[in-house]
Amino acid sequence: MRENIHLYFTSDLHSHFENWPKIIHSMKREMNKHADEFHLLLDNGDHLDRSHFYTEATLGEANIRLLNEADYHVVTLGNNEGITLPKEQLYHLYDEANFSVTCANISPVHKDKPKWLKPYVVVETDQGTKIGVIGLTAPFQLFYEQLNWTTYEPLEVLEQYIPELESQCDVIVLLSHLGVYQDELIAEKFPIDVIIGGHTHHLFHQGQAHYGTLLNAVGKHGFYFGKVQLVYDHKKKQVIHSESAAIETGNEVDEETNTLIKNIQQESEEVLGKTVAVLDENYPANWYAETELMNNFVEELQTWTKADCAMLNAGVLLHGFSAGEVTRKDIHSSCPHPMNPCVMEMTGKELLETVRMFEGKEFIEFELKGLGFRGKRIGKMIYSNITAQFHPKTDFVEKIWLDEEEVEPNRAYQVATADTFSFPSLVPTIASVKEKHYFMPEFIRDVLEKSVTKL
Repeated sequence: MRENIHLYFTSDLHSHFENWPKIIHSMKREMNKHADEFHLLLDNGDHLDRSHFYTEATLGEANIRLLNEADYHVVTLGNNEGITLPKEQLYHLYDEANFSVTCANISPVHKDKPKWLKPYVVVETDQGTKIGVIGLTAPFQLFYEQLNWTTYEPLEVLEQYIPELESQCDVIVLLSHLGVYQDELIAEKFPIDVIIGGHTHHLFHQGQAHYGTLLNAVGKHGFYFGKVQLVYDHKKKQVIHSESAAIETGNEVDEETNTLIKNIQQESEEVLGKTVAVLDENYPANWYAETELMNNFVEELQTWTKADCAMLNAGVLLHGFSAGEVTRKDIHSSCPHPMNPCVMEMTGKELLETVRMFEGKEFIEFELKGLGFRGKRIGKMIYSNITAQFHPKTDFVEKIWLDEEEVEPNRAYQVATADTFSFPSLVPTIASVKEKHYFMPEFIRDVLEKSVTKL
């Protein structure tokens, strides 16, 4: 006897709610083609993103309501679920979920695991086929430990749980919020039938066979959803055929989902409508020049972190503020990024090299995607308590001063910035920096709000 099994999945929606009713309509249309056959509906993490004000207002609860309404079966966590919420909110995020949550490589410290968190889930089809679903997320240990959670290395976790799944299950599915390169490595090492990938926002229009594992990915923001079809032979006790595709989301919407989102919008408007400041004049933003608004913001960042100096890119503000009332929604729309304040201990030499990089035209014009940044261009770097001396003809930074004293190459300085600029992949000059402290769960917009109240 042969059995058709269908897996439908989403990944890396990042709270692009405008696409969600389209996704649900398109998936329902596909599922109706095989209504009499077994299916699972899965999400691979980063469904939420606090850059969207619905998620900000509800701290992710809106996302859970949408997954519940769509009758999802199993989900895993992405880094946006894992490290952008207050620790108590993360602990209770899925309390009202009607679906299972699997993430095998995170757990709270000094506290029992929440009831919803499972290392894996076993689902049985109507014909008795047992499908094991295990989830893994990117192990950003430095961030998780600030929230009193800990992470485990994905490969070590799989070595522990794959034998258990093999003994219990006929089919093994991995929800991997690790990135494409980790997925390929896992496929080479472990007997997994299907890997649903994400995190690196890669897109496979057709599933990729790799060492006997079917790799799948649907990009980001809900422009595609995934469909995997498996044929399981009960006599041979194995999957004898597998195929998959990323299906482009159509333009038609699911009306029930649309109505729910409108209700969430109204609730969110009320939550973020609170006035935080009243301004006597306009305070514009400019990505390529200093402004009073941005200068005050960076000065507040230095004060708030108690650092020796601070630096932050002007492109972090998507807009300024007009005279009159400023609400939480205004703060959020100006600075939507899920970026945390960060203090790095840098030598004077490292700081000088970093300022030189930041002052380069290429860096200022760089269109950054990811690392928490949700803007367009990095823009001019704005400093607090840092003064630079430029070569008169080349604009090369010759020297920098802190507290009117030239920095000493080997002296250590506490430098405040956003966590985005603590990653060597973006800022190679900080590759050797060992001491980094991340302030969590605060975002830099919390510092912005504090600075705006002082204007």
